[in-house]
Amino acid sequence: MTFKVRIIGVGNMGEALLAGLVHSGFNPSDICIAVKREERGVELNKKYGVEVVSASIAAGSEVVLLGVKPKDILDSDKIILPGQGSYRQCALGIKNISGLWDSLNEFVLTKKKPIFGICVGMQLFSDQGFEEEVTKGFGWISGSVKKIKLNNKDLKLPHMGWNEVNIVKKNDLFLNIENLSHFYFVHSYAFEAENINHVVCTTDYEKSVVAALLKENIFGTQFHPEKSQENGIRLLSNFLDWNL
Repeated sequence: MTFKVRIIGVGNMGEALLAGLVHSGFNPSDICIAVKREERGVELNKKYGVEVVSASIAAGSEVVLLGVKPKDILDSDKIILPGQGSYRQCALGIKNISGLWDSLNEFVLTKKKPIFGICVGMQLFSDQGFEEEVTKGFGWISGSVKKIKLNNKDLKLPHMGWNEVNIVKKNDLFLNIENLSHFYFVHSYAFEAENINHVVCTTDYEKSVVAALLKENIFGTQFHPEKSQENGIRLLSNFLDWNL
């Protein structure tokens, strides 16, 4: 499967992303870059064979990467915060980028702009996670992330595959998505929310597990919409259309 990638902002960090994609075998014809200086675009086009486009155009790209400074994200309308690896790895990864943790806090808590956390990205909304060792999260939604405990020996961890999602609290983000639709999960740890009113979806894996959270401008899913075919695309589209 191939998909289009757009990189906005190709300084040192953005070029590192670009070089990594190309050197890993990604087809340069499926990558386009947006830069402020025309001469920089010409330089990178010659070096990597990628297309140079307007920064204001994202249509036609399935993935958009921001190679910008942390403070620049404050100008964004919305943010999607993905997660890869463990809770601790993701938290430390953000904290190790100077200014990023504080910029995300300002974006969410001060500017009150929409954010969508996916998988570990959502888990980081919590006060703390217990994967590897206790690690502090953003604390935007009160609760902790703990390993799922199973009694049924036929069920395995990680919880991996398609599961029905029960919409327990109606909201605009699941507009035109039928209750008990299937979404794709990959996780061993789950968010235990202190306030049940923040839980908008659950799934069943021996017991009820949080599948989605919503608090004001803060939204997250434990499942992966980008792996969930039509329903996932609709959910992402609803987030892009979401007006607070």
